[in-house]
Amino acid sequence: MSETTGTKPKRSLLQALAIFRERRSLAMLGLGFAAGLPYMLIFDTLSVWLRDSGLSLAVIGFFSLATLSFSFKFLWAPLIDRATIPGLTKLLGHRRSWMLVCQLLIMLGLWLVSGLDPARNLGLMAIVAVAVGFFTATHDIVIDAWRIEVAGEEGQGPLAAAVQWGFRGAMVAAGAVPLLLAESFGWNISYAIMAAVMVVGLAATLLAPREASHDIRPIPTGDVKQSGLSQAAEWVLRLAILLTGALLLGSGLAGDASLLSQIVGGEALADAWSDKQSGVWLQLGGVLAGLVIVVAAAWPIPRVRTKPGVYLSTALGAPLGEFMRRYQGVAGLILATICLYRVADFVLNIMNPFYRDLGFTLTEIAEVRKVFGIIASMLGVALGGLLVARLSIMRVLIIGAFAGPISNLIFIWLAAQGHSIPALFIAICLDNLAGGVAGTALIVYMSSLTTSGFTATQYAMFTSLYALPGKLIASQSGRLVEWAAKSAEAGGLLGAMKGMFSGLTPESYVSAGAKLGVSPAAMGVGYTTFFIYSALIGIVAIVLCLMVAVRQPKPTEA
Repeated sequence: MSETTGTKPKRSLLQALAIFRERRSLAMLGLGFAAGLPYMLIFDTLSVWLRDSGLSLAVIGFFSLATLSFSFKFLWAPLIDRATIPGLTKLLGHRRSWMLVCQLLIMLGLWLVSGLDPARNLGLMAIVAVAVGFFTATHDIVIDAWRIEVAGEEGQGPLAAAVQWGFRGAMVAAGAVPLLLAESFGWNISYAIMAAVMVVGLAATLLAPREASHDIRPIPTGDVKQSGLSQAAEWVLRLAILLTGALLLGSGLAGDASLLSQIVGGEALADAWSDKQSGVWLQLGGVLAGLVIVVAAAWPIPRVRTKPGVYLSTALGAPLGEFMRRYQGVAGLILATICLYRVADFVLNIMNPFYRDLGFTLTEIAEVRKVFGIIASMLGVALGGLLVARLSIMRVLIIGAFAGPISNLIFIWLAAQGHSIPALFIAICLDNLAGGVAGTALIVYMSSLTTSGFTATQYAMFTSLYALPGKLIASQSGRLVEWAAKSAEAGGLLGAMKGMFSGLTPESYVSAGAKLGVSPAAMGVGYTTFFIYSALIGIVAIVLCLMVAVRQPKPTEA
């Protein structure tokens, strides 16, 4: 699955576009739709139903934990790599059999949700929602593994684009259609219909070509002598420790400690955990503590071979160990590149306040971001897939690394324009176009790093951890804007930049400047400084990509 940094025959534009029409690409589009539909129904749309039923915001927020399993799905990805489905695996293949089972369970879960009343069956609905979230996360693991294994080098870009198209299309559909149905027929019928729409995933699974024969890496435990009672007790203990680590890890990666605070008692932890300024350090602590506990749960007992110890240490440790051996000497550099590749985009977590400070109404922001922004993003995804089909993965990765920070600079121009709909349209569309290219490049690159037998686990590891550094850095975005605005108001080098904002529209930055005690021009300098900073930190990813391109060897299959 891995790619060299060398060159490959260049395809014509028509040859590259032809891949998008292939059976596997069409199946991937449907599978992406089947992945996005339940995610949106459980994570977002369900909250509207709960609110209509008179539930408090605190209860509604707790339901968001249904998707917590997405944060630590790599912990059970080894099971997807190793376990077969009796009867179905022989008939459909390893990945497609898992897809079909997950989709049927998601359909069943959504149908069960459709038959419940949140006001009367809140606990049962929460359990079913968590189950749907778990099976949706498992479905994601499977379709990513199938995509990687069936695409080959030439199809990685188009299939990465197709899954994103399908996913985003489902999120738009699941965000609007259930509301329209609920308005006319009620929420129960609305969710029953959406459960039936999951048939798109079943059709895509049956349409999908079968992947090459799947390698199941053996775990030798035949020589281990351990009584059944001892083995059962050890499994219970290790799994309990593993779940504890998973809860900490998932709470840190998701930035939500609601469930954790319910277990330890009190809301103080959840409030501190979600604090925009200092909470990120608690989240990081949760991630690190969770990883330590997970490692402890899987660590073999010193000088004592037990079946649970051998199985867990091999299932969780072998995929990472294999990756480290295959890329010996450059593995750390590759992981750093993955973690920091999108950091220039992740720090842009204050864009909605920025748009509001410029004077845009909520309707104006929604129309540009949710309509034209999504279209631009999908075009960027397509462009990224096309580039991968024509060029090498490393070249496209480098292009994406440049696209992120460069696109951030367009917001400097927007900051100086003020309340201008054409400027907002241009800035958001260019940024989303660049983000689509970069996102597709990273997906394909992470896919290329996996190897047969460990595809699901290794890819899940990469996707679970890559956003953490960006989250840490993004926690300081607001502080930087305010510091720069106050410094500009005081004069000096930043104060000299205030002349850039002499032609601002009258409503721009007035309210924000008044709250901070600075002039509108100084507030504009604050945002401008932040966008320059966001572009500069993207240089780290560019340098890392160039270093990887030079040093990454042609990997050998383990």
